[in-house]
Amino acid sequence: MPNSSKPTSKQATKQAARPGPARRRELLATAAEVFAAQGYNATTVRKIADEAGMLAGSLYYHFDSKEAILDEILASFLTELWEGYDAVLAADLGPRETLKALVTESFREIDRHRAAVAIYQKESHHLAEQPRFGYLVESQQKFEKAWLGTLERGVAARAFRADLDVRLTYRFVRDTVWVAASWYRPGGQHSPEEIARQYLSMVLDGIAVDET
Repeated sequence: MPNSSKPTSKQATKQAARPGPARRRELLATAAEVFAAQGYNATTVRKIADEAGMLAGSLYYHFDSKEAILDEILASFLTELWEGYDAVLAADLGPRETLKALVTESFREIDRHRAAVAIYQKESHHLAEQPRFGYLVESQQKFEKAWLGTLERGVAARAFRADLDVRLTYRFVRDTVWVAASWYRPGGQHSPEEIARQYLSMVLDGIAVDET
């Protein structure tokens, strides 16, 4: 009876071909750029492999499928996003400071995961219908709760205007922040923190209570 713990020659070849962490991140970054530019359905494994400088068949040594690649891209992005958001929400800041911190963290995530954000915006609605991507729905619900809760606290504390439509404001802030993924390029003239400051100076003039 063969030793079940010993890999077959095919398994050994596949294990040997698996990339180290740096190469795997490189492949995921390449795939993310292709998905963002062409759309998930229009992107083939061959196209990703071409952009990565490898044969299409070789990519399957690293990932089981195109779906698995996309899953890892989105899951990694959302895990990091929520690490930042959860830290902000646990800091017990006032609503105005919480809003500032959430916006700043959002622009930092766009800086770190611009392509993943673009994919999320374009693809999440139909991907969420697939069992494998059910976590997208959970993340969206959690995201909405965090932002709406912050705005509602701000109205209750009179940090934001009493007549503020919090749901409309949430949609405005959500869409105007994340659409930056369509034009922002890392390493450009402005840092994510500077963009957040400029954005907040415009938004808060419209929703903050006049203290004069």
